Amino acid sequence: MRHDRNCQVADTERQLGEFGFAGDDHVVPFEVSALDARGRIVQLGPVLDAILARHDYPEPVAQLLAEAMALTVLLGTSLKFEGKFILQTRSDGPVDMLVADFSTPHSLRAYARFDPERLQAAVDEGRASPTDLLGAGVLALTIDQGTYMQRYQGIVQLDGTSLEDAARTYFRQSEQIPTEVRLSVARQVVRGPAGAETHWRAGGLLAQFLPQAPDRLRLPDLPGGDGDDGDAPDPTDDSWTEVQALLGTVEADELLDPTVGSERLLYRLFHERGVRVFEGREVLDDCSCSREKIRSVLESFTAEEIAESTEDGSIGVSCEFCSKHYTFDPAGFGPSE
Repeated sequence: MRHDRNCQVADTERQLGEFGFAGDDHVVPFEVSALDARGRIVQLGPVLDAILARHDYPEPVAQLLAEAMALTVLLGTSLKFEGKFILQTRSDGPVDMLVADFSTPHSLRAYARFDPERLQAAVDEGRASPTDLLGAGVLALTIDQGTYMQRYQGIVQLDGTSLEDAARTYFRQSEQIPTEVRLSVARQVVRGPAGAETHWRAGGLLAQFLPQAPDRLRLPDLPGGDGDDGDAPDPTDDSWTEVQALLGTVEADELLDPTVGSERLLYRLFHERGVRVFEGREVLDDCSCSREKIRSVLESFTAEEIAESTEDGSIGVSCEFCSKHYTFDPAGFGPSE
């Protein structure tokens, strides 16, 4: 396995089986040139605990939001420009909305909206799987390139569909790039000096088939755009078939295990073909809210709207993502002293 790192250890100094680990909360890009495959892998740990702890979500909701964050990081870190990737669900399940966004180069934030009574009823009835909690609706994947650029948005239907499957559908229909996604989330118990502690972990792996010859990209279930109705014999490339088969061997706990690490897992999967890994990109718990942004919104309010927003002589605004509370003086939209 080849490492492209600024501080690369000479091969003569590296013992057999030793790897340079990116560690938790880092996305590791990789390439398997022999199979024309590229992708990214991530293990999230402390950043999940920080984001989820602010809201004290019930465990099924926290697990679903952690999965959404892992997927958002995998997709958002593909941006080659300054911008934001936003994942949002709207559905009729007990968890009727998930929002996670990744702002380049490293900022992640997320929140979930749910109905406590419906959630408890679903748990009591044994219908608390991620697909049950989401129900039917849509998954929107949005790329925001900034104020003066047009947004790009892809929509995928959710109808008993996992986030994994929805991501595969998005790439098959919108991007027409053969793509495989694996996600895993768990709450782990760790024994420390103060006793047992619970921590959230999430792992994700995304691989795409990107050969130089365009005809090798053709998927059998997609129209070809030239009168082809998609019923031609399956031309699935042997290289992509091999990638899918190898990814099918990944166990859920391997994606989460901090002692395995992203680089070691990639080596396990692709060492016979040769895998090249690149410098990991850090992911931070970093909300983009600010007093200035909220003030600019308030300045667009009418006098009536300001009056309706005022309570006990001040205007209070809480960020749904990070739960930070801002207080403003309605007389001049300045902060209360």
